This record gives sequence, C-alpha cells and structure tokens, in this order.
Amino acid sequence: MKILRLTFLSLFLLSTAPVMADEGSLMSGETQDYIAYGAIILMLLLFVVTMLVLLRTFKVLSRLLIGKEAPEIAVDVQHATVPVAKPKNTVINKLLSLKPLSEEKDLIIEHDYDGIQELDNPTPAWFMVLFYATIVFAVGYLMVYHALGIGQLQDQEYVTEMKIAEKEKEAFLAKSADRVDENTVKLSTDPGVIGAGQEIFVKNCSPCHGDKGQGVVGPNLTDDYWLHGGKINEVFKTIKYGIQAKGMPNWDKQLSPKQIADVASYIESIHGTNPPGAKQPEGEKMNDEKTAANIE
Repeated sequence: MKILRLTFLSLFLLSTAPVMADEGSLMSGETQDYIAYGAIILMLLLFVVTMLVLLRTFKVLSRLLIGKEAPEIAVDVQHATVPVAKPKNTVINKLLSLKPLSEEKDLIIEHDYDGIQELDNPTPAWFMVLFYATIVFAVGYLMVYHALGIGQLQDQEYVTEMKIAEKEKEAFLAKSADRVDENTVKLSTDPGVIGAGQEIFVKNCSPCHGDKGQGVVGPNLTDDYWLHGGKINEVFKTIKYGIQAKGMPNWDKQLSPKQIADVASYIESIHGTNPPGAKQPEGEKMNDEKTAANIE
C-alpha cells in the first residue's frame, strides 16, 4: 500500500507541475524544477523496488515450474542409514543464482518471529551490478544534462537540428539551381534574384548592351523587339550558347546555370524601362503574352 501511495503521489506531482507553471503564482520555477527532479528520482526508486518484487516473484515461479527438489532420503536397511545423493543443481538455478530447496536448511537464520523463519539468501550479484549501474547512470545523466549543462536538452537539440537542416536546405537548393537549363528555367521576380542578375549583367554584359540594357554594340534589351526571342527560356538559351555569328559569346563556361537564370530574369525585369539613349529597335516585336510566359 505504501508503494501505491508513493506512486500516486509522484504521478500527482508530475501532473500538477505544468498547471502550477502556467498559473505562475504557486511556486517559482526553481522550486518546480526541484520537485520534478525529486519526482524523477522517486520514480527510479519505485522502479527498482518493482524490479526486486518481480525478481522475487520470478524466483517463486521458477521453483514452482521446476518442482521441489527431492530431500535427502534416509533408507533403513538393517538398522543402517543410507543417504541418497542430493540432486544436482539445475542450469536455471545456476543462471539465476538460486539455491535448491535441499539446501534451504543451511540458509535458515537462527532467529524467528512467531514461527516465521528467514533465509540468508542474498540478491544475485548480476542483479546488484545492474542496480548500481542504473544509479550511476541516473546521477551521471543529471550532472551532464542538468547540473553542468554539458549535454543538450530536447529544446536545445531541436534548435541545433533546425540550424543543420537549414544549412542542408540551402546546399540542396544551390545544387538544384545549378541543374536548371533552357527547358526548366522559370522567370523570377524575387528582389534578391534580380539584384544578383543585375550585378552579373553590369560586370559582364554592359560593354555590349549598356549598364541599363539600352544597347551599345549589342541590341537594346528594354524594348519590345527581340532578335532571338524574348521569353525567359529563349533569353536563357541566348546567354548560355551565345550567337557566334554576331559576336555574342557563350557564357556557359564562365557562368553557372543559376547565374545565367538570374541574368535572364534581370533582363526580363528591365523590359519597358526605356532608358535614355536607347538604341533603335531590332528584330521581331514580341507581344506581352510571349514575354510574360513561364513566370515563376
């Protein structure tokens, strides 16, 4: 009954701790932590007691299953007592450190209470090793994770795992972006993508197309006229493979697929800006439906 009462008490404390924490008026957070630690230790002790009870029960069941050992039988042959050999100890008894019933009289302690005698039958060594190992583990766990703060608790592990996942996500997206080609490229309106494309354009394309795409040696990229198509996949293809006959180099060796896609999205973004000093239109006029295709 005492064990049941302690169990119910510990469960009550564990169940009411979150309520106390929510109300914030019954006790401080430090007190709640001490109660939680005490409840954990109490549960460990109850677990150990339960294991001992189960071990005792298992011993009794083992004796019932194995059967009572035959006691020494004295045979009177012509007034001579001939002792019969004791039965050998079984394998199960040896593994569980159990003594046969034939040796019970050697284990009886001299004192008794109301005719109840006690056996001097200590707990097996293997069980005591496990018992003390759990105590050492529990103390070490509390010291590492709660007292010294060396290990990470669940909330800290969650934050760490999320940071790792974010880095892996960025690496995956970077690899995925480099797999894009003229068949899978999509027009992006993201400011970061447009800004990256503008930087690459000014550095590599402005000598021929101008810093605002108004056209110098190359054609004007801001009007409605296109020599090799104005859709995003057509612009990507032109940048990637170039137009050798007109002096447009291929950029697939100098720029990654993602960089080419960024530049193509930037070129699409400056359509209709009409910068000053723009070059005269060249090529075929494209309508809005064609130039707005494949928007991401």
